[in-house]
Amino acid sequence: MSAPDPTFVDDRVSHWAEHLPDAPAFTYAPSPGQSRTWTWREWEDRVRRCAGGLQALGVGRGDVVGFLDKNHPACVELSMAAASLGAANAIVNWRSAGDEVDYAVNDSGAKVLLVGSELMPTVDAIRDRLTKVEKIIEVTPDGAEGDEYEEWLRASQRVLRQDDVSPDDVCLVMYSSGTTGRPKGVMLTHANMVAHTLNAHHGWEFEPGDKSMVSMPLFHVGGSSYVLFGIHDGVHSHMTRDPDGTSLAGAILNGANRTFLVPAVLAQVLQAGPDAVKLFGALKTYTYGAAPMPPPLLRAAMEAWPETDFIQVYGLTEVSGVATQLHAEEHRTAIAAGHPEWLVSAGRPIPGVELKIVDPASLEELPAGEHGEIWLRTPQLFKGYLGKPEETAEVITDEGWFRTGDMGKVDADGFVFVEDRLKDMIISGGENIYSPEVERVLAEHPAVAEVAIIGVPDDTWGETVKAVVSLKPDTSATEDELIAFCQESLARFKCPKSVDVIEALPRNPTGKILKRELRKPYWEGRERAVN
Repeated sequence: MSAPDPTFVDDRVSHWAEHLPDAPAFTYAPSPGQSRTWTWREWEDRVRRCAGGLQALGVGRGDVVGFLDKNHPACVELSMAAASLGAANAIVNWRSAGDEVDYAVNDSGAKVLLVGSELMPTVDAIRDRLTKVEKIIEVTPDGAEGDEYEEWLRASQRVLRQDDVSPDDVCLVMYSSGTTGRPKGVMLTHANMVAHTLNAHHGWEFEPGDKSMVSMPLFHVGGSSYVLFGIHDGVHSHMTRDPDGTSLAGAILNGANRTFLVPAVLAQVLQAGPDAVKLFGALKTYTYGAAPMPPPLLRAAMEAWPETDFIQVYGLTEVSGVATQLHAEEHRTAIAAGHPEWLVSAGRPIPGVELKIVDPASLEELPAGEHGEIWLRTPQLFKGYLGKPEETAEVITDEGWFRTGDMGKVDADGFVFVEDRLKDMIISGGENIYSPEVERVLAEHPAVAEVAIIGVPDDTWGETVKAVVSLKPDTSATEDELIAFCQESLARFKCPKSVDVIEALPRNPTGKILKRELRKPYWEGRERAVN
């Protein structure tokens, strides 16, 4: 059913409540065998009552509310409701320690805070430090009798979107997992999120009968932007509380056939045995991003699920999510077209996104094939870092280009290759070494399960290359063997000079390898002389 393009993030909530009132909108499964489902009419009513409840608590245009819990439809309801008042929802990473919660909540200026029951002890311990929070509302996973949030909704009056709300009003504050210092609040507007939904949804629209599995954490832009696709198309969304195997399997058994997850989930499924592999074959679309997909894993996944459309995305919180896509057809034709390297690219820019490669020193645009910093210009670009105008000015140029801090190149066909973080590039004896190039080679070793390449200090060369790997079960590999394996494919200056074998690489909640943690023991106490 066609619908007019939205202007505000909550436009489609109202549209589907009018045109598909009795169709299912959301199913929430907090645990196996337990779920709740709301129709579009019911879910729209919850959003409007949430808006009324917030308004009664004094929330209005320019204010911020906060959410601290695992995945829960209440988070999306709060985002929609706050946005309809011209306010923003600051979604806090539920894995944060007390001091980190304290920082994010106070930094955001949240007046009202929704907190999951499991997280209440964390908040109770710091309650006296949350000086800007005027009201805390507890929300339970199952919404059972006595759920404070459910009772608050029932007691609240319906309130529609306010007339003074502007598309340029901030509707989401997402805290970026920065590599240094405190995370920054990324301010995303209605216009940003609507542009992202329209642009990033191009080429893989939902079809009648589809069901979207929402399992990425909502505190990550990948979760909070992905959930909007199902709302935009008016399809049934199945939200899991956690992205664990049992929850994902339950969603698929419940009919979910489209999803966005990190590559690590695919590795777990492939290792779980034939029953799990067969079950995941029901997915029509598997969009992946937030972390690189090792080539051996991608090949194994495409072989295991030949009917599944794999879509890779690259993006950042500051551009509301996705900036480039490698579409399903490009996955399938890359090798036949004589371009197997496309499979390790991030695809091409989505509609509405301009991309160029710039020399980070001279700030001159570089030609195809040259390595430099990836710059983006798009209507999806954030309004700025909350309360940090100077840091905002450092990354947005006068011409509206966003300096991503990612290093990469664009080939002659327009495919983008994300090589490294600017600050993660290894410079050894004046040679620039891009860790993904080394990682892709080492990932091909039959014993290697996952690998991270880092730079460690060297008194002669400034830095040398170190590989940190975990091995597959029941395999072995020596340091010399792994170094020699790299030397078969790479120039010697690019190859690891040492290898650490550990049980598992440290990752953040969205699946990104924490190279900062791997580097820390080697750089501690040193003044790093190179970026």
